[in-house]
Amino acid sequence: MPQLDTSTWLVTIIAMILTLFILIQLKFHKYSYPLSPAPKTFKSTSFPTPWETKWTKFYSPLLLPQQ
Repeated sequence: MPQLDTSTWLVTIIAMILTLFILIQLKFHKYSYPLSPAPKTFKSTSFPTPWETKWTKFYSPLLLPQQ
């Protein structure tokens, strides 16, 4: 039985990786990205939680009366 010639495998693998890299770069180059993206504003919905109506040990300084 003839032996499998593996001398060209390195060149084939390197050529395949280089080709995939070039194709991926070309695919990404098609898209245009904004130069300065602005943050999106999300409408927050408040859901009642069980600890909001209960007394807790911790107080938020923003909720305390002004002195």
